[in-house]
Amino acid sequence: MKVEIWSDFMCPFCYIGKRRFEAALNRFPQKDDIEVIYRSFELDPNAAYKPGVSMAELLSVKYGMSVEQAQASNDNITRQAAQLGLTYHLDKILHGNSFDAHRLVHFASQHGKMKEMTERLFYAYFTEARNLEDKELLADLAAEVGLSHEEATSVLKGDAFSAEVRADEEAAHRIGVRGVPFFVLGGKYAVSGAQPEEVFMDALEKAYGEEKPLILVNEDDNSAGACTDGSCDIPSKS
Repeated sequence: MKVEIWSDFMCPFCYIGKRRFEAALNRFPQKDDIEVIYRSFELDPNAAYKPGVSMAELLSVKYGMSVEQAQASNDNITRQAAQLGLTYHLDKILHGNSFDAHRLVHFASQHGKMKEMTERLFYAYFTEARNLEDKELLADLAAEVGLSHEEATSVLKGDAFSAEVRADEEAAHRIGVRGVPFFVLGGKYAVSGAQPEEVFMDALEKAYGEEKPLILVNEDDNSAGACTDGSCDIPSKS
């Protein structure tokens, strides 16, 4: 079964939601049957790194709150992340544009490294407070997960995988995604936001239950008789 996850590297709840979903998936008995695909989403396509401007200051302007209120909100998010083993440094992160980071994930996907690249980018942004607009940094991160530094540099210098990012964003628009993280399970069930682990577990069970083949409860017992391929097995009398 396919699980598609729309997220943005600039979204603190996307990393939290990722961890909660992963915790549920690790508990799911049929986890080996689940294919996870990360989809691109830009919360602010026009975002750009502004040196010297803190996240609290950006939030203050965006939401019309005081810097103190924005800082309190960040502290609350940091505590939620810590409960999942994530270390956030929201007072130090360098907010910017995530388009190239999304392109890099599509490049990584071609080499079987989508999951590793996605995790490395989230960690670089929220824990290490790195600038994801820095193409040299992105190439370095790609190399860290086992990708070619030279190929990653070439991708980032051009416009490769731009169409794939846009396709993900258009798909999100078609199905009505307005915010991230957004999870689509089996093409039918959706979960919006960084929900508790049990919500993801319930969604996995429902989606998988409808997609999996029928389970034969009497696989080792044909005593009732059955006809297949034009012939019939007649049960013997006990």
